[in-house]
Amino acid sequence: MTAPALLDATGIGVRFGGVRALHDVDLTVRPGEICGLIGPNGAGKTTLFDVLSGIRRPNSGRILLDGTDITRRSPVWRARHGVRRTFQRQQLFGRLTVEDNLVVAQEWRRGGRGATAARRARAAEVLDACGLEALAGAYAGALPVGLARMAELARALADPPRLLLLDEPASGMSEGERGRLAAVVRHLAEEEGCAVLLVEHHVSFVMELCARVVVLDLGRVLAEGPGHEVRADPRVRAAYLGAGAGTSTGTGTGSGPGPAPGPGHEPGPGPGRDFSGPAECDRAGDR
Repeated sequence: MTAPALLDATGIGVRFGGVRALHDVDLTVRPGEICGLIGPNGAGKTTLFDVLSGIRRPNSGRILLDGTDITRRSPVWRARHGVRRTFQRQQLFGRLTVEDNLVVAQEWRRGGRGATAARRARAAEVLDACGLEALAGAYAGALPVGLARMAELARALADPPRLLLLDEPASGMSEGERGRLAAVVRHLAEEEGCAVLLVEHHVSFVMELCARVVVLDLGRVLAEGPGHEVRADPRVRAAYLGAGAGTSTGTGTGSGPGPAPGPGHEPGPGPGRDFSGPAECDRAGDR
């Protein structure tokens, strides 16, 4: 029997003035599931994450967390009820050590005597799982990009999440670091039952890690299903590779149906780029 959805977002709509960034988006994620969210630049992925984490209130639609309506709940309320998020640009406390970043993430629970020791013990456990134990005393602001992303993930796990929203967690990582990231995320889902929603520009990484993939294009859900089905969908190939790219050759014009990239965007895939590779990017300015 399929478990009921932990996250159930229905009819999500967002407008920026006269621009509709999201159009009636439906999305569910179940406990223990790793769901990928991909799409061309400007598809609306980061806007959807902002809505799910409470940073932005939708103009329409409803969000349920384990059956409770959280549409109007604050980001703080959501975080304290198990909704955690990482960001495209790292949001670590740079002047704190890596260990202290994880301790701070648990401070809201307060507690009596011995609470600090328990928090540090939990931080050490998570740092070990993430391969960061040797960097516990390093200042977070001095970490290279790949390790900083792993440290931000560790902080999100310090107080165990129920729903984890990962926004481009593998960006800037080496192949080995991506392998560690995938192992941590799989353990979190399979062993701890956490629901994971993953936005990532390394499409091959998403296809390998996620049992189900949702594709956004111009603020709408374009396709949804197992990775191999989504990859073969001609509508998805056209969205990535250009309106005339709905064939299995992997070639296209390089000019997708969406708006031209603006500041903070990377260009989409050019002629001859294979959709199976890291062809999709979505930087901080994406809506």
